[in-house]
Amino acid sequence: MTEREAVLRVRELTVEFSGPRSLVTAVEDVSFDLARGEVLGLVGESGSGKSTVGLAAMGLHDPARTTVRGTIEVGGVDVVTAGEDRLQTLRGGRIAMVFQDALASLSPFHGVGAQLAEAYRLHHKDAGRDRARSRAVEMLERVGIPAARARDYPHQFSGGMRQRVMIAMALINRPDVLIADEPTTALDARVQRQVLDVLGELQSEFGTAVVLVTHDVDMVAAVTDRMLVMRGGRTVETGPTHRVLSAPDHPYTRALVGAAPSLDTVPGSRLPTVDVPEPAVRTDPRERPQGGTVLAEVSDLRVEFGGGRTLLGSRREATQAVRDVSLHLAEGETLGLVGESGSGKSTTARVLAGLQRPSGGTVRFDGRDIARAAEDAALRRSLSREVQLVFQDPYASLNPRRTVEEIVTTPLRVHTRMSRQERRDRAAELLAQVGLDAAHLPRYPHEFSGGQRQRIGIARALAPRPRLIIADEPVSALDVSVQAQVLNLLMDLRDELGLSLLFVSHDLAVVRHLCDRIAVMHRGEIVETGTREDIFDGPQETYTKELLAARL
Repeated sequence: MTEREAVLRVRELTVEFSGPRSLVTAVEDVSFDLARGEVLGLVGESGSGKSTVGLAAMGLHDPARTTVRGTIEVGGVDVVTAGEDRLQTLRGGRIAMVFQDALASLSPFHGVGAQLAEAYRLHHKDAGRDRARSRAVEMLERVGIPAARARDYPHQFSGGMRQRVMIAMALINRPDVLIADEPTTALDARVQRQVLDVLGELQSEFGTAVVLVTHDVDMVAAVTDRMLVMRGGRTVETGPTHRVLSAPDHPYTRALVGAAPSLDTVPGSRLPTVDVPEPAVRTDPRERPQGGTVLAEVSDLRVEFGGGRTLLGSRREATQAVRDVSLHLAEGETLGLVGESGSGKSTTARVLAGLQRPSGGTVRFDGRDIARAAEDAALRRSLSREVQLVFQDPYASLNPRRTVEEIVTTPLRVHTRMSRQERRDRAAELLAQVGLDAAHLPRYPHEFSGGQRQRIGIARALAPRPRLIIADEPVSALDVSVQAQVLNLLMDLRDELGLSLLFVSHDLAVVRHLCDRIAVMHRGEIVETGTREDIFDGPQETYTKELLAARL
C-alpha cells in the first residue's frame, strides 16, 4: 500500500493514562494503514486497547490525563498534534465514529432527526434547514428507521434503534474513515445484517474506509478485509482476514478463533475458553432436563405504555409492548427469549423480575403472585434475593460512586449475616469466576472497560446465590474469550445448583449453546416456542426462519 492510497495512517501509536501512582500504558507502538474502501477489523479482549486506538484516531482523549505519542494522519492532518479547531473540522467530516453506548452519545433533549440535521449543517454551512432535514430523514431510512420517527426522542427507541441512529449520524457527511466501536453489540441478527449491509453499500458508493472495533470474530470473518489482533495494548498479529482466521500464527489469535461461538458446532457443547493457547471444547455428557417443577410462569401477559389523556383532555393511544404472552420456566432449565430490538423481550423479562407492572395477565414465581410484591414487603425482599438480574447496559446499572467491593457485596449485606471479611472473600471469589481478581475490589466502575463492567454486574447478580437469573444480553459487550468464561460459568451454576436462567439475547449462536428451550418474540407476541433442536433444525414460523437466515 502506498501512502497516497491510505486515508488513515497510524505510526508507533502509544497512549498512556495518568494513574494514582504512575502512568498506565493502554496502547504501545501500534502501527497500521487503512486504504480507501477497506475494512479493518481491530480485535481483542476487553481492556486490550482497541477502543483506545479508535478514540485516539478521533483526537478524543483528554490531554490533561492522557499522553499520546506517535502519528495519526487523516486527510494530511496529524491528529496527535492538531489543535481543537482543526480537529472539529475533521471529526464528523473526514473521520467519524460510532460509539458502543448510544444512549450516552445522543442528546436526550432533542429529536433524533434534529440531531442528524445539526451534524449535517456543521459541515455544510450553505445547507438550509430543509436540505438538512431531508438528508437526516434519508439517512434514518437507510438504517431502517421510518421517516415518521424523525421527531422522536432517544428514550422512545429501543437500544438497537438508538444504535442505528448513531450509525446514521456518523455516516451523514460521507466521511473518508468510519471508526465503528462495537456498532452492532445491542442489535439482533436481522438488524445486524441490515446495518452491515448499509456499511457495505456506503463503502462501494463513497469509498468509505472502516475500522471495525469488535470482539465478534464471526463478524470479522464476514465483513473485514484485514484484521489486527491486540492484546495488552500491543499488536500480536495482523494480516488478511482469511489468512489470519484460517492459519493464525500467534497462540492468542488461535485461542480467540477457537473461542468464537460458531453455529456449526454441536448444540449443548461447552464453549472453549482461552486460558490455554489452544483450547479444547468441553462437552456436557448429561442430558438436559426437558421439564420439571415450574418455577416461573406468565399467562396472557399484556404490557402497555402511555395512554390516558393529555393535559388538554384529548385521548392518547397506549402502545402495546407485550400482547397475550404465555411462557413458563422449570427449575434447572434455561429458556432463551429471542427477537429483534423492540420485540418486547426485555419488557417481558422486567415483568418477571418484578420491575415492570403488567397491564393484564398473571405472573408467578414459585407459585407467588409477583404483582403483589409492590404491597408485600416480605415478598418483595424474598424475590429480590431469589431473582437476580444482569442488565444489558453496565454503564447505567453500576453505581459510579461505589467501589467494586461495595457493588458486589451489597446483596450479601442485605440478604445474609456474613461478616465484612466473609463478604470480601465471597466478592473476590465471584470476581475470579467472571475473569477478574481481588485486586479490582477497591476500584470504581469508570476504571474498567465496558466488558469488564459487565463482568462486575454478573458477579453482583451471582452473589446471593439466586434461584433464577434473568440475563438481558449479558455477554453482548464481551469479547469471545470472556463470553466463553461467563457462559461456561452460568452452565456450571445451572447444573450444580439447579439454577434457572431466563436468557434474553439476539445472539443466536450463544442461545443455541446455552438454552434448553427457546421462545421467539416478534412485535410483542411469542410466535414460536420449542426445544433448541425444534427451533434451529425445524423452524415453523416465517419470522423464525428470517432470524436464522440473517445469521452472519
